[in-house]
Amino acid sequence: MADLFDYAAEQEKQRQAPLAERLRPAHLDEVVGQEKLLAPGAPLRVLIAKDQLPSLILWGPPGSGKTTLARVIAQHTQAKFQSLSAVLSGVKDLREAVENAKNDFKFHRKKSIVFIDEIHRFNKAQQDALLPHLEAGTITLIGATTENPSFEVIGPLLSRARVFVLEPLSETNLRELLKRAQAAVGAQLAADAEALLLDYAAGDARRLLNTYEIAANLAAPESTLDLKTIEQAAQQKTLLYDKGGEEHYNLISAFIKSMRNSDPDAAVYYLARMYEAGEDPLFLARRMVIFASEDIGLGDPQALPLAIAAM
Repeated sequence: MADLFDYAAEQEKQRQAPLAERLRPAHLDEVVGQEKLLAPGAPLRVLIAKDQLPSLILWGPPGSGKTTLARVIAQHTQAKFQSLSAVLSGVKDLREAVENAKNDFKFHRKKSIVFIDEIHRFNKAQQDALLPHLEAGTITLIGATTENPSFEVIGPLLSRARVFVLEPLSETNLRELLKRAQAAVGAQLAADAEALLLDYAAGDARRLLNTYEIAANLAAPESTLDLKTIEQAAQQKTLLYDKGGEEHYNLISAFIKSMRNSDPDAAVYYLARMYEAGEDPLFLARRMVIFASEDIGLGDPQALPLAIAAM
């Protein structure tokens, strides 16, 4: 009886899951985007097809398909697949996964893959706990991260794993996902509303599907989603930025390089993007003082006093 209730609960859970979860691909051919890794003959696809995966780190922005790819691998591999979240798990959970892997190989001669989502949230000691088991081949690791592994993953672990970089989805990829969503939900989009939704998604599949689902729930049944409905569903667009992480350094570097290239439009764009995302204005002013001192110098003696006055 308990099994029957469990089955019914699981079916209801799947029915009520967010659209992004319901449309998550189950097979490799259904994955949208990441052609450099997954096109026929591409390295990761060949390794998945041969079921000869090394330990690997999937690095990419939110909504690029890291967790989806891990789940697809779970469907294709003959190995035992165990999933952990670095947010919720610790060394105790790792030890349990390793013990399960040892038993699976001992009794069933099956390899084990351990997927760790948000692996950058593991501290050094937790990452160290993986090393002897990767070295011995007890487990194969698949880690997913939105942060630069060079900064957030310890060197010994990086030396034992290959890093595969996932890119934001292209507009073509997003359109394909949107077609699947429309087929599943039934709500059609006006042309200007579709253009806004694609722009708002900014390469993030999860953001695209969640916003579309909210818009469909806001609209009247069997109506076409217009621009106003998409704007209501999207609300304010949040910018991808982190004050101490990879995106912080990417944008400040782009800002400095734009000024070096004498490109005022690009410089103002990156300055506004950082400011809008919540960067400390004093930090931005200091960077301009440094630029005026080191890059301009005597080329324009007034640059440094002007930058200091702005600060």
